[in-house]
Amino acid sequence: MAERGKRRGSRYTTKRMSNKPRSHWFRNTVLILFAGFTFVLLSYLGYLDYNIRKQFEGKRWAIPARVYANPVELYDGYNLTETKFEELLQVLHYRQDARLSSEGTYFKKGYDISVKTRNFTFWDQQQPSSLIRLNFTGSGISRITDLKEAKDIAIIRMDPVQIGSFYPTIKEDRILIKLKDAPDALIKGLLATEDRDFYQHFGISFRAIARAVWANLIAGGIVQGGSTITQQLVKNFYLTSERSLTRKVNEVFMALILEYRYSKNEILEAYLNEVYLGQDVGSAVHGFGLASEFYFGSSLKDLPLEQIASLVALVRGPSFYDPRRYPDRALQRRNLVLNEMETEGYITEKQADDAKAKPLNVIANTHRSVNRYPGFLDLVKRQLSQEYREEDLTSQGLRIFTTLDTVIQNKLEQTVAAKLNQLEKLPKAKNLEAAVVVTRRDSGEIAALASSRDNSAAGFNRALDAVRPIGSLIKPIVYLTALEYPNRYTITTPVSDTAIMVKGQNGTDWRPKNYDHKEHGNIGLHTALAHSYNLATVRIGMDVGVARTAKTLRNMGVTRAVDLFPSLFLGAVQLTPIEVTQMYQTLAGDGFSTPLKGIRAVVAADGEHLQSYPFTVKQAVDPSAAYIVNTILQEAMHEGTGRSAYSYFPRDYGLVGKTGTTNDSKDSWFAGYSGDYLSVVWVGRDDNKPAGLTGASGALQVWIPLMRQISSQPVNLIPPDNIQMAWIDPANGLLASQTCPGARQYPYIAGSAPIAYSPCAELPVSPIKSWLNDLLPNDF
Repeated sequence: MAERGKRRGSRYTTKRMSNKPRSHWFRNTVLILFAGFTFVLLSYLGYLDYNIRKQFEGKRWAIPARVYANPVELYDGYNLTETKFEELLQVLHYRQDARLSSEGTYFKKGYDISVKTRNFTFWDQQQPSSLIRLNFTGSGISRITDLKEAKDIAIIRMDPVQIGSFYPTIKEDRILIKLKDAPDALIKGLLATEDRDFYQHFGISFRAIARAVWANLIAGGIVQGGSTITQQLVKNFYLTSERSLTRKVNEVFMALILEYRYSKNEILEAYLNEVYLGQDVGSAVHGFGLASEFYFGSSLKDLPLEQIASLVALVRGPSFYDPRRYPDRALQRRNLVLNEMETEGYITEKQADDAKAKPLNVIANTHRSVNRYPGFLDLVKRQLSQEYREEDLTSQGLRIFTTLDTVIQNKLEQTVAAKLNQLEKLPKAKNLEAAVVVTRRDSGEIAALASSRDNSAAGFNRALDAVRPIGSLIKPIVYLTALEYPNRYTITTPVSDTAIMVKGQNGTDWRPKNYDHKEHGNIGLHTALAHSYNLATVRIGMDVGVARTAKTLRNMGVTRAVDLFPSLFLGAVQLTPIEVTQMYQTLAGDGFSTPLKGIRAVVAADGEHLQSYPFTVKQAVDPSAAYIVNTILQEAMHEGTGRSAYSYFPRDYGLVGKTGTTNDSKDSWFAGYSGDYLSVVWVGRDDNKPAGLTGASGALQVWIPLMRQISSQPVNLIPPDNIQMAWIDPANGLLASQTCPGARQYPYIAGSAPIAYSPCAELPVSPIKSWLNDLLPNDF
């Protein structure tokens, strides 16, 4: 029995001992799983923490570069009507406000316009906001008054038009603001409607969730959300818009980490700059700084209460509450924001009622971020690429101030479109395209650029990339080269415009012809250029040499390699319109070369001046020879191929210009300048088929109406010190007196004028004869 008891005890003991390992196995498994889960969770939280800190403490946003046009400077006597000035204000997103309560507002009364300008940091100065009144007459501005100081001012610079942006891959735009600069009403509006417990919770708010559920049940729809401002920032800053449990869990974890790592004010400031508030075509509008300008055309600090409430209303759904598309819906949401602010005690009942009585007052959507002038912006980007990386241009928030004059650019585009439509009524002039470059004659700054007849869309930039033969535009270079040798060539040197044959290296003979297929015999050098005679030009070119002519071309600023063949004298050299413009800019600069530029300065986001493009000039060719060529090109405009211009300009306007036509009339060119602007025009077809247009019948017909609209200064050529004027008898090219029939005055480099007198001249009395006459009796 003792033994049976022993066996029973053994079974019991064995059973208990056999259960013990099983218990340990289960517990160990649980511990391992828990440890593994904890490890994975901590690792994942560490991963989230790393990503949060990396982005939050690094460069948080890729801010696109903003590109600005040349600012308009207003002064007494400036030729600008009140209608045109109001159009400028609308382009600058100024809004009408009789009280001028904020920056970017104006009020028109009769012929007077009062304006509260914006504070703006230019490349050379900080210009504070000003309260001014402009008086207009029929001829322009007659007076500018500073209303604060009650005194007249000489000049004021308007903030510039933004003409485009250089975006990163993700097209987002924002204007960064500091929390200290944010209006108090904005902060209170956000706290009242988005996160009342923001300064109490630790990233998530169960109270807010419960309150939102209850409010939505009572309203029968979604009127409140339960996400905190921290959660919203995480969703916008780090996560996608995907709706899933995983994303929501990540949002909670990241919100907790963000709250642990950073202060409430740092989180709120990031939120103000990150929150999505609308869409401007292909560009997303982020942050209240940009939204303020996008919807109201004003800086955030100047917005009244009702407009701040409208911006807060957008947080809940920028598309759903878009004030332009759904004004009633947006108004209702704005008023709800005002009610919530009143409920929380942030504003009084009267403030809420006054604000709710105001209209939305959003400005028209002018698509401020769209690149309005893609051809010109292409030029700007190419010039910038010499100093800046693509990443810098699309992420550093650079501000780029250009030389573009939007008034001239708009007139250029309108002129090109209208004239090409007219020209296409001619038999062969079909499918025409154009490229035009307009510069300021005194500085080489590009005021306008057209890369096609339709400048609203990006594409092939004909102004920069269309390499076409330039025809007779090369001829002034040939004559300029010759005139740099005054012992051989002067403005009246007789040249032969007769048939010539040039032997080629491959045994092929070249026999050029004049455009009219006629020979004109011996003529003055000025006549040969003014009438663009080919035969005389080739004879002069062969005498001075192809290499010397090509060297002059390089001195004029053309860096493209050219073939050294005699056909170069008649324009068998291919250049782009921008290269032709550089060449003629040197002529317009009286022989001094000024590099063309489209940029004035580059400024960093913090206002630091990074890059300037100062005016530079150097002597390229003999100024005396350049003066004589310009004088001949004035003759070309009066008597030669450009004479149709004087059907529209005063006869004493002094225009300087040259036509160019290539073989089979495939390319029509004109380059010319007035006292203030140089314009180069190309008209032709992309398929290189004949357009049936000469330089005079095509490109010049675009140049004339454009220059009539933009030019206000005639040409006043100033002769260099070594230029001497002499009266010449046109019949024989000899010195004459002013009384000789048909006598004309011509410029000569000192010592190169003719020394023989024409028979019609009143010969001067020699000093010896005059001395004898004084000594001898009168009747001797």
